[in-house]
Amino acid sequence: MYNILMSIKQQQKLHLIIFFSAFLFIIIGTYFTIRWAKGYRPTRHGLTKATGLLAANSFPKGAQVYINNHLTTATDDTINLTPGKYHVEIKKDGYHTWQKDLVIEKELVTQTNATLFPTTPSLTPLTYTGTLNPTPSPDGNKITFAVASASAVTKNGLYVQDLSSNPLALNRSAHQIARNTPQFDFSKATFTWSPDSSQIIASFPNKINLLLEADKFNDASNFKDVTYLLPSIFADWEREIAQTEKTKLKDFPEFMLKVATESATNVFVSPNDEKMLYQATKTIDIPDKLIPPVPAANTQPQHRHLEPGNFYVYDAKEDRNFLILPKEEATTSGQKKIILKNILAPIPPAELDLPLESSSSPLISLQAATISQTLHNFSTQYSPIYLTNIQWFPDSYHLIITTNKSIDIVEYDGTNRTTIYSGPFDPSLVYPWPDGSRIITLIKFSPQTPPNLYAIKLK
Repeated sequence: MYNILMSIKQQQKLHLIIFFSAFLFIIIGTYFTIRWAKGYRPTRHGLTKATGLLAANSFPKGAQVYINNHLTTATDDTINLTPGKYHVEIKKDGYHTWQKDLVIEKELVTQTNATLFPTTPSLTPLTYTGTLNPTPSPDGNKITFAVASASAVTKNGLYVQDLSSNPLALNRSAHQIARNTPQFDFSKATFTWSPDSSQIIASFPNKINLLLEADKFNDASNFKDVTYLLPSIFADWEREIAQTEKTKLKDFPEFMLKVATESATNVFVSPNDEKMLYQATKTIDIPDKLIPPVPAANTQPQHRHLEPGNFYVYDAKEDRNFLILPKEEATTSGQKKIILKNILAPIPPAELDLPLESSSSPLISLQAATISQTLHNFSTQYSPIYLTNIQWFPDSYHLIITTNKSIDIVEYDGTNRTTIYSGPFDPSLVYPWPDGSRIITLIKFSPQTPPNLYAIKLK
């Protein structure tokens, strides 16, 4: 019996030893794992002081990573570096080189997030019978345009091209939504989308305005002049735009909302609602620390002193402000995006019921504007392409800059400006595919042929 009791005690003691050993192993392992993740490395003299981590990632993968001009590794890889400033280059055959001076901070991870654009992008035609007055939709998923030179008369009219991310969309022909008639020649009309991208107003020189459905064919027998309904249509549209803008701006610091409404124009929020593109109209300084500091924030030089005419991007997530386009390079149409006064406070319902000619609402007031100008005002709410030569790329990390000679892409912090196309194109229409895989533009290769929509392939 004594031996049995001793055996039980020994087993219990052994179990306790195993338990505490495992517990100690877990504690020590967790400690070293955390220290390893923070950049500490063991040496003969103990742990080194904290290093920083460079996550060298690229899209596409498999690119070479040069650090201070030395080939170091390939993407995607994580490298331990002593805190400090490094010149990082990412190279891949057939793609433009990405480069940036990065500050590595101890115990923090700095990511490259390098998007590599091809040096020889391919061109693919989207239309073949001519494209007149192409107009992108507010959601970025469609473009409407008129055709007047089709081989069959019945094919002339208004079309909508789907810009779906589906791989088959590039080969999908545009669908006709209205046919030309003796009274309505769509090649002579201008087009304005509704805010939800479901309807189109076609405005003709004879001041007739047709409201058309964008997802189906509109028979000529059902054409209806809605000019007399424009006051209520515009009121509904403006209310919808204001609500959308209010939602997009809700997470920006109060000071930046004041800048957007009082010291800037042509304000456009990024697709992910985290950044704001704007053109300064006043000299003003943005205070530091509008939000609490965040770890591993962008370390590129900021421009918090605003100069009129320059385009900037403010990052609400990291409280960073960058100069994107100096006024010397900015081109504008002479018009500006109207800031809706009801972005921060709802417009009184009674005001929306005012007659079109007497409304004090900024978009629908016709005291000093025609119906065509009011329609244009709506279009400027959707995209900067109606106003200036800079716009957001769909990934919210890049912007597109259009010049008379080239189409460039630049990162939101002003670095890595790259010319991706410099062949023939119409600068009035440069627009990204919703998934960022292509850029659409108008190209006319000879005087005898009408311009057509082409896709510049980026991925």
